[in-house]
Amino acid sequence: MLKRTLIGIIRSHEQTGDRAKDPELKSHYYKMSKEKAWEEVVSTLKKMQGYKVLHEVESVGEIVVEKRTATGRTMDITVSVISVNPLFTAVDIYSASRGSFGDLGSNYRVILDIYRTLDKKLALYKAEKP
Repeated sequence: MLKRTLIGIIRSHEQTGDRAKDPELKSHYYKMSKEKAWEEVVSTLKKMQGYKVLHEVESVGEIVVEKRTATGRTMDITVSVISVNPLFTAVDIYSASRGSFGDLGSNYRVILDIYRTLDKKLALYKAEKP
């Protein structure tokens, strides 16, 4: 966590993906159709305290969410729901803090928070990369 805070002094964004070096930032996969995953992800994000869903663009699989930090900064989060094949869906997250200073690791923590919540809600569907 100290490493993340140090990186966060200069960097004010974080993202997940298949090629992420940090295992915590690897894409999450669920064994369900994109349509079903979309419904679950949107409804879960809408219930998460402190997060505000601003836009939902189902055709491209993106949900734009805003979160205000305790210090009053605003974080812009994009959650992508991607169909891997008819049976599997991936979820990736990009989080960026507004402003010129680093985020002290808060974008990293937000991503982990969202993934933890989704994994709990979709535990029956959690899967390894297909």
